[in-house]
Amino acid sequence: MKTYRKELWFNTPHRRDFINITGEIEQCVAESGIKEGMCLVNAMHITASIFINDDEPGLHQDFETWLEKLAPEKPYSQYHHNGSEDNADAHLKRTIMGREIVVAITNGKLDFGPWEQIFYGEFDGKRKKRALVKIIGE
Repeated sequence: MKTYRKELWFNTPHRRDFINITGEIEQCVAESGIKEGMCLVNAMHITASIFINDDEPGLHQDFETWLEKLAPEKPYSQYHHNGSEDNADAHLKRTIMGREIVVAITNGKLDFGPWEQIFYGEFDGKRKKRALVKIIGE
C-alpha cells in the first residue's frame, strides 16, 4: 500500500470564508499516483472545517445565515469560552460543519456524486491555518 501526505495552508482575509479546494485535492491525488484508495482531508485547527457540498454562491450565503442564527458571533459576552478570545462561535460553527471528509479514489480520480465539491470553511480567519491531505491505496 502507498501513502501520501501534504499540508495545505490558508490565510483568509475575512473572519469567515468558504474556499473550494477541490482542484488542490485533485492535484494531490494526481501527485500521489494512487489509483484505488481513499483520500482524507481534515482541518488541523479547531475553528476551521472541511466539508463536501455544492459550489453555489446562494447556498454559501445560506450556510452563513444559518450558522450565524445557530451560533451568532456577537455579543461576545454570551459565551463562557470568550474571555481572552472572542471565537466561541467559531468553535461551534466548526462542530456543525465538521472536521474532515473522506472520498474514495477510483481509477485515479475522486469518486464524487453529482455536484459534490470539497470546501475549506473558515470561521475565525485572518491568520495562517492548515488542512491535512492523507491518501492511502494502490
